[in-house]
Amino acid sequence: MRLTIFWERMADHFGAGYADSFARDHVMAELGGRTVRQALDAGWETKDVWRGVCTAVDIPADKR
Repeated sequence: MRLTIFWERMADHFGAGYADSFARDHVMAELGGRTVRQALDAGWETKDVWRGVCTAVDIPADKR
């Protein structure tokens, strides 16, 4: 998954204003105790980060 698609999906789900805040502040067990930003900076694949977000916040299957 391209990074631009990832951020589009984040904005679609959380809203443009909150997506970045969520990515910086919300620590998730699904990402190894990291935030979205930390996982991406650590080299995680965007598809794996997106899957972690989907699991953590119960994003519906049709939006995954």
